[in-house]
Amino acid sequence: MKNKTLGMMISSLRKDKGMTQLELANLMNVTDKAVSKWERDISCPDINSIPKLAEALDVSVDELMQSKNNISTTSNKPIKEIISTILKAIPIAMGVAVVTLSILNAIKPTEAILLLGIGVTSAGIVLMSNSKNED
Repeated sequence: MKNKTLGMMISSLRKDKGMTQLELANLMNVTDKAVSKWERDISCPDINSIPKLAEALDVSVDELMQSKNNISTTSNKPIKEIISTILKAIPIAMGVAVVTLSILNAIKPTEAILLLGIGVTSAGIVLMSNSKNED
């Protein structure tokens, strides 16, 4: 059962026992929707309920916890790449905000300068980071 997520482990063990999600939910005093979320790795069982879950599935806590940690994430990209993308988007967002708010006459000049300053600072960080990576 190695390299399975906790959700995959729960689903597999539950099915091996011929149990429905509702039956497991009733044993665990949760809803069948909670069990479904566990099995899809959207959420995890409460840490205090792990021993009860292991007992319900006829495995040890150690066996149940031998799963691969695979909580859903938005991306597998390295954090530096994600930050770089965000820093590149900020100047564009600030520029669009200033132009839109100016057209709507909903921004003061000092506020516009502040937003553009944030965008320029963000662009500067990206440029400095890129030049540092080239060295």
